[in-house]
Amino acid sequence: MLELIQAGGWLMIPILICSVLALAIIIERFWTLQQRRILPDALRGRATRLAQEPQLEGRYLEALRANSPLGRILAAGLAHRHHGRSAMAEAIEDAGRHEAHRLERYLNTLGTIAAITPLLGLLGTVIGMIKVFGAISAEGLGDMPALSGGISEALITTASGLTVAIPALMAYRYLRGLVDTRVVEMEQEALALLEVSEPRVGAGRGTP
Repeated sequence: MLELIQAGGWLMIPILICSVLALAIIIERFWTLQQRRILPDALRGRATRLAQEPQLEGRYLEALRANSPLGRILAAGLAHRHHGRSAMAEAIEDAGRHEAHRLERYLNTLGTIAAITPLLGLLGTVIGMIKVFGAISAEGLGDMPALSGGISEALITTASGLTVAIPALMAYRYLRGLVDTRVVEMEQEALALLEVSEPRVGAGRGTP
């Protein structure tokens, strides 16, 4: 492995850095985007019960906020449930935007890695070919070690760049779709909370 890195030249360093970053991001995002961490099953029923309580203490809302991204969205709506459906929906929407942004954390970096590593490999190919033609110009076709060194550098950097880019791009596409799925699921739970809370809000307004 070390011999391949040395043969690939200095461009192998940024390619290796990109590979480490991509692997770290993929592991972290797969761990963070687990359904049980985003939408805990126990939380859904508890939020519905809390919506039917006449009074909510602050500690209950804090417990919801500390629970999960869905908990923070539901807590934002519950905190405004006595201000009407529109205020409640606006609070949920605002919290949802923040949580969606958190779920997308590092994905742009992963996409950038998937895009630039083939370019780094291509740059290595160009540099290797320049060395080959430089050796041909200086020594002719008789200096085979110089020619083979330039060609091997070109091929190694190209292969390394593609080796990093292909799985990074696949993971980026999958994780992007997973984020969209989680956001839709949280939206459905938030709408269910609005439906449960609406009769109480309407009843409160109609009481003389």
